[in-house]
Amino acid sequence: MHVALDTMVDTLKAAAESSRLRILALLARGDLTVSDLTEILGQSQPRVSRHLKLLLDAGLIGRYQEGSWAFFRLSDLDNARDFVLRLIGGIRADDPQGERDLERLATVKRKRQDRAAEYFSTNAASWDEIRSLHVPERAVEAALLKLVGKRPFQSMLDLGTGTGRLLEIFAPLYRRGVGIDMSREMLAVARANLDKAGVAHAQVRQGDILSPPVERDSFDLITIHQVLHYLDDPAAAIRAAARLLRPSGRLIIVDFAAHALEFLRDEHAHQRLGFSDRQIAEWFTEAGLDLEESQDFEPRGGSDAKLTVKLWLGRDRRLLIADPIPETQSVREIA
Repeated sequence: MHVALDTMVDTLKAAAESSRLRILALLARGDLTVSDLTEILGQSQPRVSRHLKLLLDAGLIGRYQEGSWAFFRLSDLDNARDFVLRLIGGIRADDPQGERDLERLATVKRKRQDRAAEYFSTNAASWDEIRSLHVPERAVEAALLKLVGKRPFQSMLDLGTGTGRLLEIFAPLYRRGVGIDMSREMLAVARANLDKAGVAHAQVRQGDILSPPVERDSFDLITIHQVLHYLDDPAAAIRAAARLLRPSGRLIIVDFAAHALEFLRDEHAHQRLGFSDRQIAEWFTEAGLDLEESQDFEPRGGSDAKLTVKLWLGRDRRLLIADPIPETQSVREIA
């Protein structure tokens, strides 16, 4: 961090306290609520809240609201985040207090996973009915990984993140990942899945994909996976996503090709019965994106009663002046 001397002193004072350093070490492993931290630290809620306020004032952590819950995370600013990671990186892995904190953190995460599993099982029948109509998701995921490539990049945003699956599969590539979803239940599923996969550099937040709670011009890759068909105005979602891309950033949409399965509208709240290449291309153009590629994934047997999945890749037309991550460096090397 390149800051004024007084600012650096204030920042160090904020971090230089046992409980606050423990909080930073815990938030480096995922977003947590005050209740989570109270349970892990074994301290009162007012005391934990006081520590969090000092860390917030120092710019080392961030806060976001999700209904009646407030979640805390490490700062979204790269320099502040890197400062914290280097700071806690100096703590011995076998420190007794740190080990106890991680054990309690694991208990908190298991509770999340149990709640998520209950919600998932309740809704599984509905999702399985739709999945049976199209190509398995593994085929689409393989195509996504091939399309994006192996070169690391700075940041990813998954709009309508659902179970958090895309944040999970791209985790080795991005430095910071964010998922947005309106459903608190699905966010609980996503958090549990990311915890289980050991993905600590991604976070999920509640928000509307038409006005996501993130900064403009901030992301190298944005994904919208099986979301557009639920929206009244898909073009608005594409325009909103385009505003969040960095120059030369990529937007990937996965959704259904145009079809005539009306029961999906009546029984599963689909607003749109798929999309054509022409529609997506026009919407990309209006949003300042170039359509670079489209792919089809037809169901086995090619039945008219099933769905073709489509993948569209758009790129921001602005030129990237400087590469934020050198090609020879990996995400893990930088972090």
